[in-house]
Amino acid sequence: MSSAWLLPEHIADVLPSQARRIEELRRELLDMARSYGCELVMPPLIEHLESLLSGAGHASGLKTFKLVDQLSGRTLGLRADMTPQAARIDAHLLNRQGVTRLCYCGPVAHTRPDGFHTSREPLQFGVEVYGHAGLEADLEVQDLALDALRRAGLKGLVLDLGDARLLQGLLDGRQLSPEALAALSAKDVSTLRELTADLPSATRDAICALTRLYGGLEVLEQAKALLPDHALIRAALADLAWLYGHLEAVHPEVKLGFDLADLTGYAYYSGVRFGVYAAGSPDAILRGGRYDEVGAVFGRRRPAVGFSLDLKAIVSLGAQTPFAAAVRAPWGEDASLRAAVRDLRQQGHTVVCVLPGHEHEGDEFECDRELVRGGSGWELRPL
Repeated sequence: MSSAWLLPEHIADVLPSQARRIEELRRELLDMARSYGCELVMPPLIEHLESLLSGAGHASGLKTFKLVDQLSGRTLGLRADMTPQAARIDAHLLNRQGVTRLCYCGPVAHTRPDGFHTSREPLQFGVEVYGHAGLEADLEVQDLALDALRRAGLKGLVLDLGDARLLQGLLDGRQLSPEALAALSAKDVSTLRELTADLPSATRDAICALTRLYGGLEVLEQAKALLPDHALIRAALADLAWLYGHLEAVHPEVKLGFDLADLTGYAYYSGVRFGVYAAGSPDAILRGGRYDEVGAVFGRRRPAVGFSLDLKAIVSLGAQTPFAAAVRAPWGEDASLRAAVRDLRQQGHTVVCVLPGHEHEGDEFECDRELVRGGSGWELRPL
């Protein structure tokens, strides 16, 4: 007999305590994004498949649930990432000439989990800045990303920088297979050499050298010595050095570094990319970067940079937050009691009325006061 209460693998209910923390953080992060000038958008959960996958790369296609629209007969997709949707909104619905800052927060669905302990239904929070090609936008997005993780109470933050232009410069118009890209990101040199056997030996050696280029600021000097003198490579290394200096000045508590072989989402990014790690998580909890080509498929190529994270994962890593203090009140038909309860709630207090027959049960909230009848009417007393 099947159990009707069982959920699919890597899908889970969010129970009250965690749901409260997720919702509080969602509100806080959206307010914080607004303080940077971001406007909130709410894209649809489903779209025509070609729109969802435009510019998103092969990996997003594998992640996306497909279904048939019963009205049109066309194939629809259940979004796996909201970034292409934000790009479509910027390109077609807003169609502005200057800088546009957008933020969003909503569920996405993945056909397969990203990791053993990850959900197939993340709650994606993200920020996108369109219309500015300079590093100022990259720095603003990285500042916002680190501020968001601080608001979540995460410690031991490590920000790793890289740049898609390094590999573009090495390949000089050639392409790497998805398998070779995976071997490069995994720093599997032997597999990487096998999969790049058709490339010139100097190019293959330089690509393999990327697997050794991770660490602190010294990595950039090592890269200058090991990688060929190419315009894209020079620009990438200069931009990484500029960002490092500005981030170090404002975020001294964050460990900054480089991993020039980490090309997660390589087909997506066009310039600087970054990942942020936190204590207690071996995988990046936030990823972002520059993807100037994302809007081209919608007929309007615009400079674009942003990041996204999974609020559910962030909350699971953050410190436990205590319940807000609440008021316990008796249940009664007395109009003055009901008026006193309404008045307290309008003032912002949480008031838990004890229903008849449940007077001896434990409190669902941290009630530190109770509403009792006094000489001058209903009044609050400490518990």
